[in-house]
Amino acid sequence: MLLGVCLRYGSNFQEAEDFLQEGFVKIYEDLYQYRPTGALGAWMRKVMVNVCLMHLKKQKQFFSTIEMDYITENHEAHDDSFESYRAEALIQMIQKLPEGYRAVFNLYVIDGYTHKEIAGILNISDVTSRPQFSRAKKMLRNMLENKLVNRDL
Repeated sequence: MLLGVCLRYGSNFQEAEDFLQEGFVKIYEDLYQYRPTGALGAWMRKVMVNVCLMHLKKQKQFFSTIEMDYITENHEAHDDSFESYRAEALIQMIQKLPEGYRAVFNLYVIDGYTHKEIAGILNISDVTSRPQFSRAKKMLRNMLENKLVNRDL
């Protein structure tokens, strides 16, 4: 479960393993802070997400912008197109997103935070969070479309 969290935030398997290792150290060091009012797994997951986010914040180009030509603006796809796609392939596509897009996408879609909460976690404005999420979705749709088109050829 925790490796899955790290894979979503890392850009590759090795980076995810690094996040996981540091996360386990942090869990061990902070275990005294766990209160049995909730599930231990949920607490560990939250610690792991925080470790991943701290690594991403340390990187200089965390919220670098992507050339808009790279994103297909008039692409129309149904949001349910992701549901039928294998989880492993989707994780690999998420890993290809720029760090800022990947963090906002994961926090919003997978971890269930609001844009206001994401803004607080990442020290950005919610005005920044929303476009990052929108661009991440567009990039993922574009990657999915390219995979499906190339598979049909």
